[in-house]
Amino acid sequence: VQLQASGGGLVQPGGSLRLSCAYSGLTWDYYVIGWFRQAPGKEREGVSCFSSSDGGPYYTDSVKGRFTFSSDNAKNTVYLQMNSLTPEDTGVYYCAVGGIATLSSPYVYDYWGQGTQVTVSS
Repeated sequence: VQLQASGGGLVQPGGSLRLSCAYSGLTWDYYVIGWFRQAPGKEREGVSCFSSSDGGPYYTDSVKGRFTFSSDNAKNTVYLQMNSLTPEDTGVYYCAVGGIATLSSPYVYDYWGQGTQVTVSS
């Protein structure tokens, strides 16, 4: 499985960005696609995920109401629409594929994209 994240950039507080994650080679009957982020000096944090069978999407509390996970199966792409961004949302954002729908641990995800930098600053 290969994943390619894109769409990051520099945005002012209150602004929006849409991240994309294009994936290929995913042939599992059951899978989870997740978005994680990592700020400098901090651990990788789960942001949102979607399960092919359990549903979702699921969000970490800090982004509920601001971020939206969506997918386009025809394009093998998932998106993370991020609104009302704050400096606390700054970090490298990764998409990942695994078999367990959880945001509490990145270690259960098997495949990772290269990450895209999001910087929220005035």
